[in-house]
Amino acid sequence: MNSPSSTPSPIVIATRESQLAMWQAEHVQAILRSRGHTVELLGMTTKGDQILDRALSKVGGKGLFVKELEVALEEGRADLAVHSLKDVPMELPQGFVLACVMTREDPRDAFVSNKYASLTELPQGAVVGTSSLRRQALLQALRPDLKIEPLRGNVNTRLRKLDEGQYDAIVLAAAGLMRLEMSDRIRAKFEPAQMLPAAGQGALGIEVRADRQDIIDALAPLAHMPTWLTVTAERAVSRCMGGSCSMPLAAFGRFEGDTLHMQAAWGDLEGQKQGQNGLISVQASAEVKDFASANSLGEQLAARLQAAGAVPASPKQD
Repeated sequence: MNSPSSTPSPIVIATRESQLAMWQAEHVQAILRSRGHTVELLGMTTKGDQILDRALSKVGGKGLFVKELEVALEEGRADLAVHSLKDVPMELPQGFVLACVMTREDPRDAFVSNKYASLTELPQGAVVGTSSLRRQALLQALRPDLKIEPLRGNVNTRLRKLDEGQYDAIVLAAAGLMRLEMSDRIRAKFEPAQMLPAAGQGALGIEVRADRQDIIDALAPLAHMPTWLTVTAERAVSRCMGGSCSMPLAAFGRFEGDTLHMQAAWGDLEGQKQGQNGLISVQASAEVKDFASANSLGEQLAARLQAAGAVPASPKQD
């Protein structure tokens, strides 16, 4: 049992108050407590939770889910924040770092429907809910006949809208449903070959102030290095492409031994670029043993995307 004497007592975790965010924070809380730390939660509502009538790509991006938590860290009201890594901007504000990336849950997307068992069973012109431009591009590549409609809100809100009949099916991250013990709602999981996951999907990242070495040390035992290296490469693809929720971009890696096999896909929602089913897909592999080689592989993959015709976004803070 580790002594918490070298860290603040208690450690305060800033978290969004959605059911999934609370699960994630409580998960980290339980692990830290098992290591001898006293841990409390600071629940917060972010702008991303409040703005539900517009797509994130139109109101400021994924950073809307983390900004208030970062303010709490900056002001010393909290010591760390637990995030779904796919919601974390590729560039953190100055003075903040990812102190830890934990073991990844299933990174795949889930097909959820009350009437149909899979995407192939959906009738012509069926309505599918998602506000992810990545999922929209990949769905359109698989089934150009589908009608893709926006879908915002937390997991329970999205499921309620499906149950009310607003959609024939919706697509959610499998990890969120599994963490909330809602696996029974999953009718099918998309293999990466069908629907490539978002960078960092299924992984939890813990953000702290860069000057809080005491907290960084306390979190070190929670890190899972294979996951951390994989998502570092994935996020490097997005960073080089200027990726955010305003870009239909996917990046996903898998280790085999020391070799990380990476795939990336960029969707052309405007239909101006040539590619199979409107997608540009590339892949690359390399031996990855540290963050430098992970970043290098991600940068190489982004360069291949651009060489194939993918258009990077203008640099901006997500």
